[in-house]
Amino acid sequence: MHCRLIGIPLQDGASRLGCEMGPSALRVAGIRTALEDLGHEVTDIGNVAIDDVPDVHHPNPALRNLPQIVAWTQLLSEVAYHESSKGMPIFLGGDHALSAGTVPGVARRAAELGRPLFVLWLDAHTDFHSLDTTTSGNLHGLPVAYYTGRAGFDGYFPPLSHPVDPANLCMIGIRSVDPAERKAIKQTGVTVHDMRTIDEHGVAVLLRRFLEQVEAANGLLHVSLDVDFLDPAIAPAVGTTVPGGATFREAHLVMEMLHDSCLVSSLDLVELNPFLDERGRTATLLVDLTASLMGRTVMDRPTRSY
Repeated sequence: MHCRLIGIPLQDGASRLGCEMGPSALRVAGIRTALEDLGHEVTDIGNVAIDDVPDVHHPNPALRNLPQIVAWTQLLSEVAYHESSKGMPIFLGGDHALSAGTVPGVARRAAELGRPLFVLWLDAHTDFHSLDTTTSGNLHGLPVAYYTGRAGFDGYFPPLSHPVDPANLCMIGIRSVDPAERKAIKQTGVTVHDMRTIDEHGVAVLLRRFLEQVEAANGLLHVSLDVDFLDPAIAPAVGTTVPGGATFREAHLVMEMLHDSCLVSSLDLVELNPFLDERGRTATLLVDLTASLMGRTVMDRPTRSY
């Protein structure tokens, strides 16, 4: 496969600085080499950056960096659309606000191919706030609401050409949801598997059910992996830690199953904050998980010494 690495040094959606270093940390941790060792062709297009920031205002005084996030969303939608025609784009974040651009971009590409886009959201949070409901003002908590066409973004964010059908969205690992998000998401067809559901049924059963849905629809699958999907004991480099996340083996099993499905067409790696890491262990884990997604098996896993 031809993998396209796109660095997105975006940290305007988060309250803690540091995510802009995420793309560099993933490169230092060896993501290109890991992919090439598996036989993939890799092109690293470098980091993208915004230039023109629109003059946009919203009555919610809590919102932080709205003009910057709007600019990033517009840019990344175009980047994702164009890069997805050249191979499998792997977006190196950057905070999760970047998905407000990457997902609409690949959704547009999927529509041109006559195939529906599905999204697997691996995260502790649903990120389903609107511009009106967020109280923190951190815009990495809005991308899912935006790209599924929730009301309240018109006149602020770029118009969506191809919103993602909420019925095509599966969230796994959820364990921190604000009341406004909970109320809104219950009115949609989004599938939400929190950690209790995983404890009761196992992640393999839940994921297999979703993958069967994608395959039956001849869909393309975008995977968005947030560091806080993982338990902070194994992945400390994130500013939004929530205890009780996915274990090392659960996370690798998800990636191995995704590889076996042959359905994944694009990937986000987000919320890596190297400033909070311990000797690069979280960046290394994300690279290893990406390798599992792209074909590394349990038998091939390298020994790590920290």
